[in-house]
Amino acid sequence: MTFSGHAPPRNPRPSQPPVNLPRAVGYLIAINAAVFALQNVVPWRWANWIVTHLGFVPMRYAGGPAEWDLWAYVGPITHQFLHGGVVHILVNMVMLAAFGSGVARTLGSRRMLVMYLISGLAGALAHWFVYPMDSAPVVGASGAISGLFGMVLRLLARHPHGGGLSRIWPVALIWVGIAVFTGIGGMPGAGDARVAWAAHLGGFAVGFLAFDLALIGFKPWRVK
Repeated sequence: MTFSGHAPPRNPRPSQPPVNLPRAVGYLIAINAAVFALQNVVPWRWANWIVTHLGFVPMRYAGGPAEWDLWAYVGPITHQFLHGGVVHILVNMVMLAAFGSGVARTLGSRRMLVMYLISGLAGALAHWFVYPMDSAPVVGASGAISGLFGMVLRLLARHPHGGGLSRIWPVALIWVGIAVFTGIGGMPGAGDARVAWAAHLGGFAVGFLAFDLALIGFKPWRVK
């Protein structure tokens, strides 16, 4: 008995961790954080080598495939795990935790990971299409995360209380506007680095428009 005369609850609720992320999202954040730490602990010349070789450089594709080197093939994937500064990675990882968790919990980690990487590839392709002769390396998971955001919007539209596509189009247009605006005006904390706005749009377009492909074989939830 307690001093108030009331018996304590027999089955107290188990305590929940302050951050409860799907395992796949946690792994992605850990990999990005580890790579960023590596970029910042190695000597400058090595850090520069990492960015110039593992970043996505559109000019590498000026010739035909016969002229591409190894880095031309790995860059579209590896650039997604590099970041240009503390603000860059913090913003991206917060959005990854938010959007990635929603997609992974609804569609499963495997589908989330596949769409994450495909959206990142689409972002690189969109940047190459707009800036085919750009020699500056593109780094960051923004294209991949933009794809996850597009998927979150489609998930909300499919929910019985989501209101359909008509409710999410304004949000999608605002996202496009922000991507273009930051590409023109820059992002606070980015320094002299440019924001790859086309990569944001390319990733978002894939997540938003190719969402139905991610549903192949998926059994929708039922609201009880």
